[in-house]
Amino acid sequence: MPPADKRARKKENARAAREQREAALKRKKRLRSSITVGIVAALFIGAIVLISATGGKSKKSSATTPSTTAKGATTTTAPGSSTTTSKGGAVPTGCVSTVPPKTTKPTYKAAPALTIDTSKTYVAHMSTTCGTFDITLDAKVAPETVNSFVFLAKNHFYDGLSFHRLVKDFVIQGGDPKGDGTGGPGYALPTEPPLKGYTQGSVAMANSGPGTTGSQFFVTVSDNGAKSLGGPPYLYSDLGNVTKGFDVIQKLMTFAPAADGPPTRPLYIFKVTVTES
Repeated sequence: MPPADKRARKKENARAAREQREAALKRKKRLRSSITVGIVAALFIGAIVLISATGGKSKKSSATTPSTTAKGATTTTAPGSSTTTSKGGAVPTGCVSTVPPKTTKPTYKAAPALTIDTSKTYVAHMSTTCGTFDITLDAKVAPETVNSFVFLAKNHFYDGLSFHRLVKDFVIQGGDPKGDGTGGPGYALPTEPPLKGYTQGSVAMANSGPGTTGSQFFVTVSDNGAKSLGGPPYLYSDLGNVTKGFDVIQKLMTFAPAADGPPTRPLYIFKVTVTES
């Protein structure tokens, strides 16, 4: 091959190699640019997702949702019941935030046979969110009511239930397995009213009319509240009286809402035990 042709061939090879290097460099730049754009896009999308998760949630409505009564159910309360939304609250000294395990309560077809001895004294020791108070049961005046309460307590019916209704200067109410004022043990008892009416610390049974006493009870927290129950005639069966631990009732009542309804934080009955003497 002539020297001139060799030189031309060499230049051509050098030019081709240069073009290949330039093309490879351009490809590398394009790849780096694509990676950068992808990272930026991923960060942008992640930021949008984070903002949506933290700031884009809809606000919960503060409006009270009215409760409904299941078909065929009867609301069992002392007079003037209504329902409000429960809110959180601080726990005073002597109260705990413990939540008892949920259990399914039995439904009984008939009231229990009378097994108590009306000549004996029965005391119910009720352990609650804010401590234990004692109810001395009135077996002589209300034998069927007391017999039912003792039966339910011994069968752990009240364990884990809530105080579903508090009314300032009036009552604290519990003993409903449904927790909404409509539940009971499955049977109804006759009304066994007190002989001399109600006073502060009286414990009576809620009902929805004569002969509808079930498992729900209420404690009158003041004499004014007791007087508002009216009578004679007295409309609510006499279970007994708080004879020890009324300060526990007062602590529970610190969670009373502004209006008649559920407490401002959940309040529970942990256990009810009954002693006799």
